[in-house]
Amino acid sequence: MAEGWARHLKCGVIEPYSAGIAPHGLDPRAVQVMAEAGVDISHQWSKHVDELKDIAFDYVVTVCGHADENCPMFAGTAKKIHKGFDDPPTLAMHTKSEEEALVHYRRVRNDIKQFVEQFPDSLS
Repeated sequence: MAEGWARHLKCGVIEPYSAGIAPHGLDPRAVQVMAEAGVDISHQWSKHVDELKDIAFDYVVTVCGHADENCPMFAGTAKKIHKGFDDPPTLAMHTKSEEEALVHYRRVRNDIKQFVEQFPDSLS
């Protein structure tokens, strides 16, 4: 969702890449709630950080605790920033209905949007 928001809100300011240390595929619920907000992430795919190892980043932003603790080193002078968000799939596992699950996805979607809106200005 963060890559989708960055592409949508910061086009020309941020060139976002999204990857993980254990990619799980594109989450259909994430696609759904982003579409509700007018952002199409259906073309994105789950990448492993190794696929991006040759890119010189200015910033590497981790959004979950596991990634923060296990994020590999990137070449160059990339500044690593951690901004933790709740994990919607984990929260959704304990819900009783699809609508209840989507509530978690929407809340995290909105939290991520707020962070991206302020990025990179919030770093100064």
